[in-house]
Amino acid sequence: MEKHEGLHVILGAGGAIGAPLAAELLARRAKLRTVSRSGRGPAGAEALRADLMQRDEVLGAVAEGSTVYLLAGLPYDRRVWRAQWPVIMDNAIAACAARGARLVFFDNVYMYGRVEGPMTEATPVRPSSEKGKVRAAIAMTLLEAAAAGRVRALIARAADFYGPHAEKTSVPSLLILQRLAAGKPARLLVNADARHSYTYTLDCASALYPLAEADDAYGQVWHLPTARPALTSREFVEIVARELGVPPRLSVSPRWAMRAGGLFNVLLREGGEMLYQNEHDYVFDSSKFERRFAFTPTPYDRGIRESVRSLREGALR
Repeated sequence: MEKHEGLHVILGAGGAIGAPLAAELLARRAKLRTVSRSGRGPAGAEALRADLMQRDEVLGAVAEGSTVYLLAGLPYDRRVWRAQWPVIMDNAIAACAARGARLVFFDNVYMYGRVEGPMTEATPVRPSSEKGKVRAAIAMTLLEAAAAGRVRALIARAADFYGPHAEKTSVPSLLILQRLAAGKPARLLVNADARHSYTYTLDCASALYPLAEADDAYGQVWHLPTARPALTSREFVEIVARELGVPPRLSVSPRWAMRAGGLFNVLLREGGEMLYQNEHDYVFDSSKFERRFAFTPTPYDRGIRESVRSLREGALR
């Protein structure tokens, strides 16, 4: 089989991180293959259609000797996660093992559960939600496969993200930026004054390439660069409002309202088990990555300014 060393393959290429990562790789003149259900991709990339639930399709998408980024996003439903995430992870590991490819898994922090103090790569895995249990299980599957020598792999974790390309999925975009831009008050969940870290989408894209290229990064968990100090939701609203030139109006949805709304709305119901992330401080530490790669995360004021610009450009389009 022909080797494709130097080829980068994005599994799940259409989302909030896949799009800017593709742009980053193309800007670096990397050979790129994007893989998605739609089969669409940016100019300059080879675009393939594949279902990550089908092992033979994943195997066909992963090239010999390539670097693979698993960026899949699933519907925000614990039943879907329980049924599909283990299959997708097993398929990605099997394909990369068969092809001698390296695997970079883009992860979140649900497996940590509620944490006192900053989350680091050494934070114990103690999920307090059903979705967190799923993430813990698939991360362990990957780390065990790497430790056993089946596959060269690493895990790149981000906090909740915001920024360009995340307009359809990012909570601060949906509940703060877009509502303020529409003349509505921002809607905050449970506690306006708990600190909450957010990872900037373009920082994720910029960080994944050097991480994937570093031979000594494999077999480890890495927190992707995230600005410090974490803002409160109220502070986030104030910066967004200033960039939009509107009053910093906000409302806070109490837990009981989320619980009542969940009887009729699957997103509210599924989000209810994650409200601990809004009730209490949610602080993410990425100093390990920053030291190793001499990377300075984008400050919140600049990231929010770019998010506002991206939203306005999208509205014009």
